[in-house]
Amino acid sequence: MSTIPFTYSTHALPLFYSRYSTYTFARIKPSIRRRFCVYCQIDSKTKEVQIRRCSPLLESSLLSVNGVVASDEWKAIPDIWRSSAEKYGDKVALIDPYHDPPSTMTYKQLEEAILDFAEGLRVLGVKPEEKIALFADNSCRWLVADQGMMASGAINVVRGTRSSIEELFQIYQHSESVALAVDTPEMFNRIANSFYAKASMRYIILLWGDKSSLVCEGNKEVPVFTFTEVIDLGRESRMALIDSRDGDNQFKYEAIKSDDIATLVYTSGTTGNPKGVMLTHRNLLHQVKNLWDIVPAEVGDRFLSMLPPWHAYERACEYFIFSYGVEQVYTTVKNLKDDLKRYQPHYLISVPLVYETLYSGIQKQISTSSLIRKLVALTFIRISLAYMECKRIYEGKCLTKNEKQPSYLYSTLEWLWARVVAAIIFPIHMLAKKVVYSKIHSAIGISKAGVSGGGSLPIHVDKFFEAIGVKVQNGYGLTETSPVIAARRPECNVIGSAGHPIRHTKFKVVDYETGEVLPPGSKGILKVTGPALMKGYYKNPSATNQALDGDGWLNTGDIGWIVPHHSTGRSRHSGGVIVLEGRAKDTIVLSTGENVEPGELEEAAMKSTLIQQIVVIGQDKRRLGALIVPNKEEVLKVARELSVIDSNSSDISQEKVTSLLYKELNTWTSDFSFQIGPILVVDDPFTIDNGLMTPTMKIRRDRVVAQYRDQIENLYK
Repeated sequence: MSTIPFTYSTHALPLFYSRYSTYTFARIKPSIRRRFCVYCQIDSKTKEVQIRRCSPLLESSLLSVNGVVASDEWKAIPDIWRSSAEKYGDKVALIDPYHDPPSTMTYKQLEEAILDFAEGLRVLGVKPEEKIALFADNSCRWLVADQGMMASGAINVVRGTRSSIEELFQIYQHSESVALAVDTPEMFNRIANSFYAKASMRYIILLWGDKSSLVCEGNKEVPVFTFTEVIDLGRESRMALIDSRDGDNQFKYEAIKSDDIATLVYTSGTTGNPKGVMLTHRNLLHQVKNLWDIVPAEVGDRFLSMLPPWHAYERACEYFIFSYGVEQVYTTVKNLKDDLKRYQPHYLISVPLVYETLYSGIQKQISTSSLIRKLVALTFIRISLAYMECKRIYEGKCLTKNEKQPSYLYSTLEWLWARVVAAIIFPIHMLAKKVVYSKIHSAIGISKAGVSGGGSLPIHVDKFFEAIGVKVQNGYGLTETSPVIAARRPECNVIGSAGHPIRHTKFKVVDYETGEVLPPGSKGILKVTGPALMKGYYKNPSATNQALDGDGWLNTGDIGWIVPHHSTGRSRHSGGVIVLEGRAKDTIVLSTGENVEPGELEEAAMKSTLIQQIVVIGQDKRRLGALIVPNKEEVLKVARELSVIDSNSSDISQEKVTSLLYKELNTWTSDFSFQIGPILVVDDPFTIDNGLMTPTMKIRRDRVVAQYRDQIENLYK
């Protein structure tokens, strides 16, 4: 058995004080204690009191030891677990059926696990505001680890397992993390060589799996703890503190403050280094306290969870729903279809791609039916689409850019016309619900609402689910805004919009070039302010100053407009909703929720002599595409050399040009994480004269996309 010495300056193992080890270390289970031995070089007369930070409501008993008045309201995110445990103690909080072992936890068990994990981290020596990297995917143990880290006063640095080794290492180093929590042995084995060779790790925590599966190479001086070992360490320590009569002399407890950083979430991208968004407890609590307006969750409602939990969208939603006594079931992409039918969730919170996939599956089911059933289903859907169109008109939930109010007479006639048409086709719509749509509902569950975020929901998908009676509410936000800043309410679900701003959040639209505030209905750059705005980018003040102005407004980089307020007409209940029309900055958000910076891909593609100009596209699509202006002379030359055309020919078909360009793209962009799929060959170059380039010779991406919008849509069909 090895013996590992330590002093005040040693970080190989946590610091155990002589009095603390008397009461705590001796009580740790032998199976864990055998992992290491510790001897102490600290003189009890000169030892210092250890500073501990804890969540004010969750661990109010610890704060009372130092005479700190316990808080009766949420000051930090982990405080929600005390409230939930008291209200919903024995109710099931989560079900995690696909990990080994499968897990089901009540609210009381979840609170205890978070407390044990937090204390286990303290035993391992975590100090207030130290960073711990949490590289893992969605599971109940991710949630416990995340909240345990926050409750201990540490700042977690989150990322998923699909990121590249280089990106994970860069995030770990830039964040100055001191320890690493990973999902599985397979995940750690993939990154082990780089991290052992270059990173300073005080310890490693394995959430799932067995340590025997870890690679043996590397720095064996870095101790590895399983999730259960950390839990056991914490439980033993908490018992010892309760038994100890003089525990108040060992530690000084401080309350986590609302403005303390809770987490670092690094933005995605393929160019440059990702930026670490600093989100505070106050930022995240604003989401918890205000998302009920969008999702009026009730005790016992069931949610299906499949998104990466490190993504701010899924994360904030999870914190919110657990404060209302719901039951969350973890699923996977592979099991989603079966789990929708098995668990019949009341809500599904996901990205547009999931709803597109469900839509495609339904369409495929209809298209493969018998001819009669297919015709009946398609006819019913068309009628239901028309019914919903009329319903939006008479309910006043349509979009308009026109600031001028329609006349009362015109509004009345339009309302009357919409009412009459809707009344005529209503019986057919109800028959369709009974004959066709009820079967779809039983297959996909979602009895209350699907909430879509992380990208714009395609309008045809939006209208389809409205027609068949599945409510889908679209929302809008950024990592920098914690993230939700606008969303459609159940009672005002305006199709085609991102909904109204959430409480205490304000929007304005400014001119692209002058920054002048524009009136409602005018398109420009969206800016937002409110309690959800980040503290800034970690160790990047220049980027922070570019994103946030002196008055506290964040430049979203998105193009959009605000619907004018009308008191009459088809838009009378839509005033103030946010409508998005793309991104001003280059970042492309795929329908999977992944962010892609196209610049580096375009730069690599331009190395090809066959490509004169290129614009990478894919906003709100499943995959990237590109608009390419070919170098016609070079294309002909290469086509002749490869015998694609005759050596004397001066003509080449569009199909052959496209094929050659595909090969060039594969050659020059094969090393990138994101590959380019469909391409559109454009004959006319982008120039200053045709308005597709700036005077400084930069391609106006938004104008190019707008000019070729129809062709782009055809690319993805």
